[in-house]
Amino acid sequence: MSKQGVTHQPAQSPGLLEAIRQRCRVKHYSLRTEQAYVAWVWRFIQANGGSHPRAMGKAEVELFLTRLATEGKVAASTQNQALAALLFLYREVLVLDLPWMDDVVRAKRPRRVPVVLSRAEMDRLLTMLDGQTWLMAALLYGSGLRLLECLRLRVKDVDFDRSEITVRAGKGNKDRRVPLPQRLREPLQQAVSRVRVLHAQDRAAGVSGVWLPQALERKYPNAGLELAWHYVFPAMRLSRDPSCGVMRRHHVDEAVLQRAVQMARKKAGIDKPATCHTLRHSFATHLLEAGYDIRTIQELLGHKDVATTQIYTHVLNRGGQGVRSPLDG
Repeated sequence: MSKQGVTHQPAQSPGLLEAIRQRCRVKHYSLRTEQAYVAWVWRFIQANGGSHPRAMGKAEVELFLTRLATEGKVAASTQNQALAALLFLYREVLVLDLPWMDDVVRAKRPRRVPVVLSRAEMDRLLTMLDGQTWLMAALLYGSGLRLLECLRLRVKDVDFDRSEITVRAGKGNKDRRVPLPQRLREPLQQAVSRVRVLHAQDRAAGVSGVWLPQALERKYPNAGLELAWHYVFPAMRLSRDPSCGVMRRHHVDEAVLQRAVQMARKKAGIDKPATCHTLRHSFATHLLEAGYDIRTIQELLGHKDVATTQIYTHVLNRGGQGVRSPLDG
């Protein structure tokens, strides 16, 4: 969970920051959330001359958030992330449920119409990709996956017989099922075959397998060595698990696909500010254009509220929500 404006923490953190890490792990927060919360608390302390948070309150929190917006010019989502980190600090780490906490106003996030590519633009973009990056980008568009949902895909979660993919622990820690495009069956089978070879090499070399959620690792300590749990898109190099220091086989870094999509966008002559997430927006919009009902699309996207899905009705290729201009009459 990384946002613009978060600075890196120092090499040697005070005990308070270590307490935040430990509490995040007890609450089973992601590593990104943990890193972001630690960075924001450190930045809050530094902004107030090194004072301990116990000695500060609503005035300091609001001034810090105001400066982020006025001087740092951060987005509302970044400002809200900083507030979430500070509320976590006071409530979960310092165990102080102070009256002013509920009165701190969250920044209102502007409602933006998402960037969507047309079908022709999608074809041009995918044509400029090849190999693994093509397959990952095609999954973002063809199955409506988020970037990290695609990268964290495990071999066991691709069901070729049922032509579906199970997304595990998506946003909001929810599972859901999405369609496996027929066009991607063979490329995905080939990807699994490559993982099978890499898995055999890792087993022969004594590699510790892949990362598993803590509860699963305790219950099934050897599951991380099984092929079923390996990532469909593994990194070529081993990396050290920051939570325990063990060398493991992780999934490919997200920057690999992000850079590839940006290069493909430029080569395809697409001037829209398209990103990996744009492919998911295009998936939803093109399903609406094809006549699928919004509730079905809500389930496929994993949205908690249908109001979130309804934003795509504003970008359908019908002009002004289906209204015909009188000039064309």
